[in-house]
Amino acid sequence: MTTTDPHSALPAPWAVPGSGTEPAGPVTDRAADAGTPATAAASAISAISAVSSASAASAASPGSAASTASAGSAGSALPVRTVAAAVCGALGLGLLGWAGWLVWQDHREANRVPSAVETYRRAGTLGNRAPVDTLFPPVLDGAGAGPGGADRKWTRIAVSPRTDCAEGLSKEWQKEMERTGCTQVLRATYTDATRSAMVSAGLVFTPAGPEAMDELRGQLSAPAALGIGGGQRAAYKVSVRSDAPVIVYTVSAFSDKRDVPQARPAEDAMKPADRSAVALAGLGHAAESVADGLEAALAAQVAPAAPETRS
Repeated sequence: MTTTDPHSALPAPWAVPGSGTEPAGPVTDRAADAGTPATAAASAISAISAVSSASAASAASPGSAASTASAGSAGSALPVRTVAAAVCGALGLGLLGWAGWLVWQDHREANRVPSAVETYRRAGTLGNRAPVDTLFPPVLDGAGAGPGGADRKWTRIAVSPRTDCAEGLSKEWQKEMERTGCTQVLRATYTDATRSAMVSAGLVFTPAGPEAMDELRGQLSAPAALGIGGGQRAAYKVSVRSDAPVIVYTVSAFSDKRDVPQARPAEDAMKPADRSAVALAGLGHAAESVADGLEAALAAQVAPAAPETRS
């Protein structure tokens, strides 16, 4: 009766371990390529192991020492040392190549251009990681930003600690922002060179996506302002950013905090025909100028300039 090996009848994917027919395990992408530094290093280590095993076997054979002259033993040790040195050199080159490949990978990742979605989401975290001077620069230059094209320079005189939305936003804003949510409010105050005007500025961060932010555009009234009472607000500007889940706002007022009839959009208070005290004092221009400066600072953080390439 013919005896059949039960292992030989099994298909390869179900071979019994130890039978000699088990399939090869998965190979990673880096080690699969025979030309990679990882393969060279692994081969070198295997070669060293083989040389070490051979040397150990020779040393363990009692007959070889008795039948071989001392001169012959010295001669046989030379090839072993030579091979070991060559293997060590190959191992060193392999490790150097592997390190160089990792450096190249890191460099490529650092210079990878992020997608619009990645940039947008990353911008939402600026309030937690960006230095205050990058979000609220100590000085804002407004070349030609005053009435009649006059130059203006705005100096930061106060920065408020990070504020939660319930404290930093008016009830009207909180209601309007129910659709977008709010994570935090950052605020600062600026004044001009004459200290006759002050501008309260804020950055409101939300977890909303671009669509929800678009729906919010044009729906927000005059914002609450740090250090400026409701009846003292002269002009304001609100900008819902499209490149970041952030709202930039500014509110201008007289430094002596006098009351004004009502807060007006900055663009209305900038019209040449407007002869009101707010317009003549340039408070519409003030709100516009500081808002423009803060938006530029924010945009520089959202999408930093690409590094210059050297030829």
